[in-house]
Amino acid sequence: MQLQFLGTGAGMPSKQRNTSSLALKLLEERRKIWLFDCGEATQHQILHTTLKPRKIEKIFITHLHGDHIFGLPGLLGSRSFLGGDEKLTIYGPKGLKEWIQLTLKISQTHLNYVMEIIEIEEGIIFEDDSFIVTAKELEHVIPCYGYRVEQKPLPGKLLVEKTSEIGVPKGPLLKRLKDGQDVTLEDGRLIRSADVTTPPISGFTVSILGDTRYCHKSIELSRDAHIVVHEATFDAGTEELAKPYGHSTILEAATVAKEAGAKALIANHISARFLPEAAKALETQGKSIFPDIWIASDFAEFEIKNGTVLERTS
Repeated sequence: MQLQFLGTGAGMPSKQRNTSSLALKLLEERRKIWLFDCGEATQHQILHTTLKPRKIEKIFITHLHGDHIFGLPGLLGSRSFLGGDEKLTIYGPKGLKEWIQLTLKISQTHLNYVMEIIEIEEGIIFEDDSFIVTAKELEHVIPCYGYRVEQKPLPGKLLVEKTSEIGVPKGPLLKRLKDGQDVTLEDGRLIRSADVTTPPISGFTVSILGDTRYCHKSIELSRDAHIVVHEATFDAGTEELAKPYGHSTILEAATVAKEAGAKALIANHISARFLPEAAKALETQGKSIFPDIWIASDFAEFEIKNGTVLERTS
């Protein structure tokens, strides 16, 4: 799993930061990409990466402010032109479906794939054999959601030496044992998967929060997460300025990560008032509360390896 930031600014684009968008790259897990928010020019940002729009399987919209959705119609159309023919599911607040359908209708944009739009409420909004996605409404000036993506535990590793010792033949029986299924050999012996595999391997948890004031639902979504992506539109000392706009300071983002027991925090949605050289000062402020923090920048990429969060040079 990798996270790649396509836009890390707040409100409107600047020379340093585009508007909000983040790609969760699940290429190893399901050969797909999940996109979170789609601000203006997101597809332009994608051109500077290895991301393929046809690989985007799901799009999660936090809220309907323009800096989080104005890139969506163009990306939906381009996905058709670029050979995307598999189903695309879009999740977001009430009103998203009407806005997308009306925009595509008026612009006469034809899609060559099935598009499903799910207007969400709090709770589990997606679950399959591998993942659970939970949404909770945060505290912004319009309805806005945060998302918790949890990978379910992975099967343990097969102890090949042990299976060889007890005479399990090579072939499909080994795969069944690795997948957690007990098997019966030709001689009638029952071989239990738990006896020839290591314990299940814990999956990752990522919390991707929309625009929000400091709130307890952010903490709930971020509980014990490997990575928390939290907005930090303002710096220390500007709490009273942040609150009326439904935003957080870097100190509040750090407090959420600390109180949630998260492993790492990536601060996002940075105001254009903070030039690149100011990012270090924001990071220093955040570290005073939560040490494992990064300030996101456009195209920055992060991954989890052996439970540790690493930044990859993009």
